[in-house]
Amino acid sequence: MAKAKKTVTAPKVSVENEIPVVETQVKEFIEVQTTGTMVDAKPKWELKDRVYYLKGDKKPLSRMIKSANIYHFDADMGYERELMYCQNQMTPFVDEMKGDQRLEHIVFNSGTLFVPKEKTVLQKLLSLYHPHKDQLFYEHKPVEVAADQLDWLDLEVDALIAARDLDIDMAEAVMRVELGSEVSKMSSKELKRDLLLYAKRNPALFLELVNDDNVQLRNFGIKATELNIIKLSSDQRHFMWGSNDRKLMTVPFDEHPYSALAQWFKTDEGMDVYTNIEKRLS
Repeated sequence: MAKAKKTVTAPKVSVENEIPVVETQVKEFIEVQTTGTMVDAKPKWELKDRVYYLKGDKKPLSRMIKSANIYHFDADMGYERELMYCQNQMTPFVDEMKGDQRLEHIVFNSGTLFVPKEKTVLQKLLSLYHPHKDQLFYEHKPVEVAADQLDWLDLEVDALIAARDLDIDMAEAVMRVELGSEVSKMSSKELKRDLLLYAKRNPALFLELVNDDNVQLRNFGIKATELNIIKLSSDQRHFMWGSNDRKLMTVPFDEHPYSALAQWFKTDEGMDVYTNIEKRLS
């Protein structure tokens, strides 16, 4: 008897709803907004007329400076580059020139050279690259000149105000530095007048003297010497009492006697002597 074949049916797998998933990387770009102004590393060249002057007091009718066989060290490239001023070239650097080179002279007349804004190559050569810039000649810069003059005027005003408000003893101390023993012969009006003139003429030095406490101490010592309260030995090595020649101090070697005395007045022993002299002067 034949056996019946058993049929095995594989289970059906439904793939209708199965969708392959493909993973993709999504990059998120964040836009960063920066505020502020972009600053060019190299400032733009300002187109304007420029004037150059020879340095020093001598102003010859005609003076020619080198326009060829000169060099400028280029820090970006790391070597020296040859310079030449040619009227038919757009650059002062020889390695950037094209075609023939027609050399042009650079001449100062009566110490002055005016270069119009159209001659940019010559201006850049003189203002930026020429090796004799600020040695043989310089560019006139009105803004910098005005700033320097303003600083000087501010200093002068400060000195004049300080001179006006200075008491007579300090005024005498300051002017003694300038006039020496002649100060003792001047009236208070003359002293005040000369003090204001001195402050106007030398404001920086005047303010330095006003703020130097040694100036007043030095003047104090000189006045005491003139009145014979103390005296300086003939070899300028010792200060002594004028009444009994008792030695007060020894001047250190290679120092000015009254500068040393001013420093000595700040010591404990010197302060006692200072107080004693002050009582005699009052």
